[in-house]
Amino acid sequence: MSSLNRTDRPYDLVLFGATGFVGSLTAEYLAAHAPKDLRWAVAGRDGRKLERLCQRLPGGADVGVLRADVAEPASLHALAGHARVVATTVGPYVLYGEQLVAACADAGTDYLDLTGEPEFINLMYVRHDTRARETGARLVHACGFDSVPHDLGVYFTVRQLPEGVPLTVDGYVNVDAAFSGGTLASALNQFARGRQLLAAARDRDRHEPRLRGRRVAAPTGAPRFAREVGAWALPLPTVDPQIVARSAKALDRYGPDFRYRHYAAVRHLPGALGGVAAVGAVLAAAQLPPARRWLSDRLRPGDGPSAERRARSRFTVRFVGEGGGRRVFTEVAGGDPGYDETAKMFAEAALCLAFDDLPATAGQVTTAQAMGDALTGRLRAAGITFRVAAAHPSSSPV
Repeated sequence: MSSLNRTDRPYDLVLFGATGFVGSLTAEYLAAHAPKDLRWAVAGRDGRKLERLCQRLPGGADVGVLRADVAEPASLHALAGHARVVATTVGPYVLYGEQLVAACADAGTDYLDLTGEPEFINLMYVRHDTRARETGARLVHACGFDSVPHDLGVYFTVRQLPEGVPLTVDGYVNVDAAFSGGTLASALNQFARGRQLLAAARDRDRHEPRLRGRRVAAPTGAPRFAREVGAWALPLPTVDPQIVARSAKALDRYGPDFRYRHYAAVRHLPGALGGVAAVGAVLAAAQLPPARRWLSDRLRPGDGPSAERRARSRFTVRFVGEGGGRRVFTEVAGGDPGYDETAKMFAEAALCLAFDDLPATAGQVTTAQAMGDALTGRLRAAGITFRVAAAHPSSSPV
């Protein structure tokens, strides 16, 4: 077994960025749901805020407090050396995340984050995957709404289809929720870095081994009315299809020829057109520093929707999978996607890495690759739905 199973570290899990909006929700979830014997700590740059957080947590007197700052690499190396698993909410990750990834890769410590930034994920693969493989560290990005429901949802769907045949899956996302200042900051930063994003993707392509004997694709689909879900399907420019494709490349169960397409599902055409216009406007504004600053000031990092608003929020992702003469409709659904359910997914993924019997993996891995069945089971037990809605012989291509 790798070094990250050693018991000589004081903590099973350290949550870095615990006083931020999603960090606090994750800490509250861990305090309420983690096993009693979990040895865990919260970490960040403001010790007083961390102490106040612990004071309001059930059992908070037993939660450790560690000071660490992204501007002080030595503190991050010390943090990684204290834990078997480090989970971080500190973003935008492309600006603040790399030193912790490097520290965990060097220390053989499992690492999780909530990034939805393709540039960051690709850069971390090129720079730190090899070292993580040497030490046995698992580097798992996108462990929140980006991209757990989509990655595990496709994994769940594929397992309902025949083995050893070409497979196609389409995902349709429907969300009713608000977002936080941290999410806005990450999105604006990503929209403003188109050239760097493309360069990082090309650099990864040069370093990543070619898939042999199998094909995997995640093309951008065209806008269309999807009769299979009764909604307008708009291609979603998120990290999720890339994560799904990497799971498919890593796991033979996805078949010899696999294709995934990712859409937003919008019931009414005016809403679909309005959504396209809104994304285009934000994308354009992000290219201009004054406009980007103005948008950032509307919702600052640390701000987020109220508990009442989150209680009304919901998400549903419907999947249509086909292969080997079989067509299956599946669904992943839950409550507030960006915060309550993201905190749940993030915490359960960290606990899964810390305690569950998992496949032997190392380096940069996806949730499906590293934790597929175990994490799906944890999330089901925690109230997130994974279900087969219908299955029947296929009559036409999806």
